[in-house]
Amino acid sequence: MPPAGQPVDQVFRPRLLIVEDDVRLCALVQRYLETMGYSVELAHTGEAALKRARAASFHALILDVMLPGGMDGFELLHLIRAESDVPVLMLTGRAEETDRIVGLEMGADDYLPKTTSTRELLARLKALLRRSTMSQHGAEDRRRPPLTIGALTVDPSAYQATLDGRTLDLTRLDFDLLYALARSAGRVRTRESLLLEVGERGGESLDRTIDVRISLLRKKLGDDPKSPRWIETVRGVGYLFLRPQTLE
Repeated sequence: MPPAGQPVDQVFRPRLLIVEDDVRLCALVQRYLETMGYSVELAHTGEAALKRARAASFHALILDVMLPGGMDGFELLHLIRAESDVPVLMLTGRAEETDRIVGLEMGADDYLPKTTSTRELLARLKALLRRSTMSQHGAEDRRRPPLTIGALTVDPSAYQATLDGRTLDLTRLDFDLLYALARSAGRVRTRESLLLEVGERGGESLDRTIDVRISLLRKKLGDDPKSPRWIETVRGVGYLFLRPQTLE
């Protein structure tokens, strides 16, 4: 895909649904993204967005946390995730980290504050669409055989990971991070290298998203960061996925 700030290929016009109650903000973002080659539809309530998402196919959703009426962004995300794995980028006007963690745990692919520039928003969208395209059409990694590390199996062809025979509940970004770490077992991965592999570098907030994802991944693996079985933090450098012989 072209760099952030450059129009996407006009032959392919990704379809986006923006769910935001601020009509003026919606119009501004819609106008900007359409000049960049995207096809953009708008919904101003959770109910309207759910109806539209069920009636049409979108390549990605931009979803505000705070929505009017009886359905907020988290509830809408929950309902969408029960039916679809469409990439979802959530927006919030609040600064609390709790919102970001809840959104990511519920299946959001990325999270941005509303103060983010349109250029960063565009970069994040391109990263989400690239990962989605790789998932749908089969990147080289996904044609590789499963990785088995101790009791953990990571299968890129099925986009699935199991631990002790139990399927892990992973989002697309969770899986991408796990696979990136697992296939580099025994080698320290810097945060920057992980950012480059699973998505475009979008600034400090994306760095924090990766840290939150690592924390959530540890939770899903049942890993204790103070006495790690799987993912060890290398202070000031990044993360190390432990080799099989170092596992308990």
